[in-house]
Amino acid sequence: MDHNKIGRLIYQLRQEKHLTQRQLAERMHISDKTISKWERGLGCPDVSLLPDLSRIFNIELEKLLSGELQANPISVGNLKKMHFHVCPRCGNLIVSMADAGISCCGKKLHPLEPQKADDAEKLSVELIENEYFITGDHPMTKAHYISFVALLSGDSFMLRKCYPEWGLQTRLPRIPYSLLLWYCTEDGLFYQRI
Repeated sequence: MDHNKIGRLIYQLRQEKHLTQRQLAERMHISDKTISKWERGLGCPDVSLLPDLSRIFNIELEKLLSGELQANPISVGNLKKMHFHVCPRCGNLIVSMADAGISCCGKKLHPLEPQKADDAEKLSVELIENEYFITGDHPMTKAHYISFVALLSGDSFMLRKCYPEWGLQTRLPRIPYSLLLWYCTEDGLFYQRI
């Protein structure tokens, strides 16, 4: 751990929150001299104080201990580059438009890599009244089912949640030149071009 980097980061975060050393110290139930010591790089916060700092500054512990916050580059362009994260424990779906540090149920989630569906895995897509009617033969049991179906284009995103007891059928608005994605709870994320 680099005491100077961590101290500079604490100073920067404190300034962003418009807190004095004394105000931060009061929130943490420590002395303002301790805050001053950290910011000058003469020591680091005790491990027991790290969760409070993390909560006050709304920063991940990992970033606090590294002493660096790096902003993602501004992402402009294609929504087809979205990232899908699914929590293996609770099934929560989190979508990001760029790289992001995402966690759920206490675990860090990595973006899913979509696999191109082969002919046997593809969903059936029928155009009815300017909407896609999407169906499939996939088993829809409580343990093994398609959790969501999404349609992506360069500037549009539409998602439908699927439930095992409903079977696999949904409608999505017709979006030209789009990508159909779906998530199987056992086999992962798949795509096919429409």
